[in-house]
Amino acid sequence: MINKKHLITQSMPYNKWTTILIGVMCIFGLSSSGRTEQGYESIHNPVATFSIVARDSVTGELGIAVASRFFAVGTVVPWAKADVGAVATQSFANTSFGWRGLELLEKGVTPDEAVRILLRTDPEPEKRQFGIVSEEGKSATYTGNACNPWAGGRNGPDYAIQGNILTGESVVSAMETEFLQTHGTLAERLYASLMAGEKEGGDARGKQSAALLVVKKNAGYGGFTDRAIDIRVDDHPEPFKELGRLLIYAQMNYAWNEAWTLFTRKEYIQALPFMEHTAKLVPENPEVFYDLAVIRLAAGQKDASLKALEKAVLLNPKLKKQAIGDDDLKNLADDPKFKLIIQ
Repeated sequence: MINKKHLITQSMPYNKWTTILIGVMCIFGLSSSGRTEQGYESIHNPVATFSIVARDSVTGELGIAVASRFFAVGTVVPWAKADVGAVATQSFANTSFGWRGLELLEKGVTPDEAVRILLRTDPEPEKRQFGIVSEEGKSATYTGNACNPWAGGRNGPDYAIQGNILTGESVVSAMETEFLQTHGTLAERLYASLMAGEKEGGDARGKQSAALLVVKKNAGYGGFTDRAIDIRVDDHPEPFKELGRLLIYAQMNYAWNEAWTLFTRKEYIQALPFMEHTAKLVPENPEVFYDLAVIRLAAGQKDASLKALEKAVLLNPKLKKQAIGDDDLKNLADDPKFKLIIQ
């Protein structure tokens, strides 16, 4: 988590030889593990995949979950913009359908209308597959008759599901059922739907990559972007498990971002529930409990703030030094319990 108090940066050597190596790998379809096109699909092959595009009618969140036997599917399929809509473009993907679809939605075009407009100017519409959901929850899914079988989709209020080169229609029907029956956050419902598709057989060729994107206005770090959750597994023997592992951190990061953004705007009472939720998600993270102490104090909960700070320091004694000089904790400076915590 990157926040006001805990900034971690990572770097690696990068020079012209790194650039050349990456270029060669891209041209010849090589991965970092040295596998060739026997294990990967080239950029000229279809993005055979299954995806779900959806909206949460309560929170207004929009999102996409996608998986494929294709390297870095998350760089191709998902497109979304807060308060506008979301698009998944796949098969022999025309990636312009992503940003162009969002532009059409922003102008007030419905998903059904957007499908017709996008296909009207496309040179190979029969090869395309894509799903669209608008901010109002209207949806559409399209599968061209030249997409590799099995290919098709389903849609309804707040969702569109589609896939190609699948083991069968049961993949998308299982995804639909799981999405409609699952409770929880939009990200959790998207992931559950994706897992249901994989359990039913998923991509007929196997598995390699997966991605999950959720957008909401001002939900990114510092409130400057709409990227609430943006996680990708580009190449992994178990992409679904890895995506699930990342989702735990992503949900924590989402709540922490919302809490800290509200705190910096001095909306302390509003920030507190998000920070409390963050602490429940990661009960052994010292930095989370340190920031919980800060926000509890700002919200007028002095005793609760001291409890959170005590746990933070217990988990990471190095935080004592930070607490001593932290202006956000200055109202605790004369408290005997605070002095015991930092000694």
